Amino acid sequence: MKATNYADYKNGRLKNPDFKKAYDESENDFLLAQEVIQFRKEKHLTQKQLAEVIGTSQPAIARLESGSYKKLSLEFIRRVADALDAVPEIHLKKKVHS
Repeated sequence: MKATNYADYKNGRLKNPDFKKAYDESENDFLLAQEVIQFRKEKHLTQKQLAEVIGTSQPAIARLESGSYKKLSLEFIRRVADALDAVPEIHLKKKVHS
């Protein structure tokens, strides 16, 4: 069985317009998730400990870190950022039309 290079696989998939649209729409969600995970680990906190600090549940933190949490509020992001000694930045950018 031939091994597949992830970058080659991704680039191939991105040639499909439907896949590219979905990928572009989810990119920022996953970026936020990666940042939360990084900051949480730097503070040596578990998901449960972070949840307790901000007054939410561990599953809510898990959803945030999965990149699939679609109903995030700015208030929630601010609480997470504050607990992680971070500052949220909110930006708008033009949609990429294919």
